[in-house]
Amino acid sequence: MDLYPLSGLEDHPRRFQAHWFRMFSWLEYSPEKDAAYCFPCFLFSKKPSPFTSAGFRNWKKVNNGKDCAFLSHMGKNINSVHNAALRCLEDFKNQSCHIDKVLNKQTSQQILSNRLRLKVSIDVVKWLTFQACAFRGRDESLWSTNRGNFLEMIKLLASYNNEVDQVVLENAPQNAKYTSPTIQKEILNVFARRVQNEIREEIGDAKFCLIIDEARDESKREQMAIVIRFVDKNGFVKERFLDLVHVKDTTSSTLKQEICLVLSNHNLNIENIRGQGYDGASNMRGEWNGLQALILQECPYAYYVHCLAHQLQLALVAASKDSSDVHAFFQNLSRIVNVVCSSCKRNDELHDAYETEIARLVANDEIETGRGANQIGTLQRPGDTRWSSHFNSICSLLRMFNATTSVLEDLVVNGTGSQRGDATYAFRVLMSFEFVFILHVMKEIMGITDKLCQALQQKNQDIVNAMCLVSSTKSLIQKLRDFGWDSLLENVNSFCNSRGVPIPDMSATYSDIIRTRLKKDSVTVEHHYRVDIFTAAIDYQLKELNSRFSEQSTELLMLSVALDPKDAFKSFNACDICSLAKKFYSSDFSDQEMIHMEYELQHYEFDVPKDPKFHNLSTLGELCQKLVEVGKSNVYPLIDRLIRLVLTLPVSTATTERAFSAMKIIKTSLRNKMEDGFLTDYMIVYIEKEIARRFTTDMIIDDFYFMKQRRAQLKK
Repeated sequence: MDLYPLSGLEDHPRRFQAHWFRMFSWLEYSPEKDAAYCFPCFLFSKKPSPFTSAGFRNWKKVNNGKDCAFLSHMGKNINSVHNAALRCLEDFKNQSCHIDKVLNKQTSQQILSNRLRLKVSIDVVKWLTFQACAFRGRDESLWSTNRGNFLEMIKLLASYNNEVDQVVLENAPQNAKYTSPTIQKEILNVFARRVQNEIREEIGDAKFCLIIDEARDESKREQMAIVIRFVDKNGFVKERFLDLVHVKDTTSSTLKQEICLVLSNHNLNIENIRGQGYDGASNMRGEWNGLQALILQECPYAYYVHCLAHQLQLALVAASKDSSDVHAFFQNLSRIVNVVCSSCKRNDELHDAYETEIARLVANDEIETGRGANQIGTLQRPGDTRWSSHFNSICSLLRMFNATTSVLEDLVVNGTGSQRGDATYAFRVLMSFEFVFILHVMKEIMGITDKLCQALQQKNQDIVNAMCLVSSTKSLIQKLRDFGWDSLLENVNSFCNSRGVPIPDMSATYSDIIRTRLKKDSVTVEHHYRVDIFTAAIDYQLKELNSRFSEQSTELLMLSVALDPKDAFKSFNACDICSLAKKFYSSDFSDQEMIHMEYELQHYEFDVPKDPKFHNLSTLGELCQKLVEVGKSNVYPLIDRLIRLVLTLPVSTATTERAFSAMKIIKTSLRNKMEDGFLTDYMIVYIEKEIARRFTTDMIIDDFYFMKQRRAQLKK
């Protein structure tokens, strides 16, 4: 204030002066009492004085030389009451000297040491997870010779870096070692949550498809894998492993409840589901009470597609069982592989025989040589649940036929007991013309279907291209039936001649015990092999493929073909595209947008097929990516939206199958006590390591620090 009130004698009144504030920094003035106070003494001094209780008002004694009241209050001694209170005030204003700060005071160097220690633990957790290795050991004590992968890896890193060695393990503070099992799981949880958040950001507002499957883990717990299929902003089809859920039972209602909970946790609306992909289990695909029916009740546009890879498996297995000759062939094939590869000694003999044969062929220039060529392998066993394993088994036997024959011959001569009987039977089967003939027939058929088998298991495969591959597979098998007999018979005869397999007279009458007892008409040997085996095996395959992959039975797929860019947009049909949007995706397009789509298609048909940038496209996925790349997704937004919806439809459950394969690697018999949360986090980071690699250590440290209150300071 500019003017302070006067006080004192009437003939010589005095007042408080503002410039005293500049001379005495501790001074405070009260306008209500017109008195001066000492702020430090008022707060901290226990000794009463005019400057702490009633206040000082004797202004006459202020400018009184060495007897100045203000100077007298301060005192000349450094330990005066005033100076002691002043030091207390300075300490109070310095927050770093507060009791909570003094107890937890961290220097900059300590913070760097804490971060380095945590960084080592984070890097070890990441490396072990990416390699699907166990974290802990049976004995992690200081005296153990093997303290587990986690601690042993930290010891290895410390041995190569003195700076790391000074802050980890025994050199770390006892309350912030960052090596406990709890800390390991928290770090892994940070990675998993970041991966899930990244997947959620990739999905954005896009429509998505659910791909679900369940399987038992090593501890006999039913686990449900949830995979999300969607098209990202750049037009790429993505299938991301979102979560793993332990379910008490596999009823459709339980599965739906858990799925809805997971979607809710990730802020995904169930109404945005545009596809469902399951295997053929009744609780999943049931039209009335199955999972697909329950989800359709809430989202009528979540179209169900039976896993095409599963359908192919069912078709091929059923076809092989329908033909008695083919069925017997696969049983004999398994027997031969079991006899030859049932012991280490026979397997070594097989390797030696095959190595000798390769050396002979190389010496005679009968095979090509080069890096990676002519690898010595073994016979592969056919598996019931993987049709491609049958093809690999056939190819391995054809490649190692002479070596297999040599091992069986040795067992027939030098074997003992049942070994000799098994080897004799296997040798007779192997050296029979019928077995060799069916071996070549199935190689040709399965070589065609194996391409489809592999294509259906690709993550970015779209439903339209998959059905085109099915169609081409049928055509190739039909072509083999119509025109493949002569070349096949020639190959079989050449194979038999070079390996000493007797070839029957094709014009002779064929007879066997079944045909004789059933009194069937006599046929020639050629008729038997051509009609009863070759043609019958192919017809069974075509019958099953046509039954399970009928394009006419699915209108959605038929209309989707109109968007296919293959053969210079040969299948383009504006009417079918409009029908596709109106009938199957009416909730995604308003009435006004449907009108605009008709005109947009006219411009699209005139523009895109003629653009050189869109030439040589073969799949719908490539078309979607190209539209985004050249900026035409903004020019034709309605068509781009429809293409994305079709691409969202699932092709197979191969991604969930791969997830369960990963689960078998992670949760083994030695790690069968893994908690559900730990297993889920581990699988998310392991399967989606492509995303997890993007996160820097500082990002993980920040998330880890803010998870909960930490004893050691990691940030200033």
